Amino acid sequence: MRIMLPAALALLAAAVPATAFAATPIAGRYVTEDGAGVITVGPCGSLTCGKLTTILKKRPGAADTDVNNSDASLRSRPVLGMPILSEFRDAGKDWRGKIYDPRNGKTYKSIVAKNADGTLAVKGCIAFFCQTQTWRPAK
Repeated sequence: MRIMLPAALALLAAAVPATAFAATPIAGRYVTEDGAGVITVGPCGSLTCGKLTTILKKRPGAADTDVNNSDASLRSRPVLGMPILSEFRDAGKDWRGKIYDPRNGKTYKSIVAKNADGTLAVKGCIAFFCQTQTWRPAK
């Protein structure tokens, strides 16, 4: 019995950190920092992603398709409905995946975390250099 108790306690201790360090869920609808669109974040299979679901401000002369994509086969896809956040996984204190910028056609590493006020801190990174935006919940 004495041998089983420490083993049971060790098993319990190993299970607790797995739930204690889960990132705050980020599912929801968010207005981008520049107010140009609404990104809807939610599950995509076993991962989390975010799609542009509403265009609030269209830039003058901006194309309706993904004309800047480096993959020529994707240049005719509509901007509306396009995946902006992809392959996000819970990394404990935050979510990590990729962010796509349709304005320049580039994909970056990304770190997203939900702030206490309900906004999202959205980072796009190249190596160690990151730029952060704050997306607010859409009404």
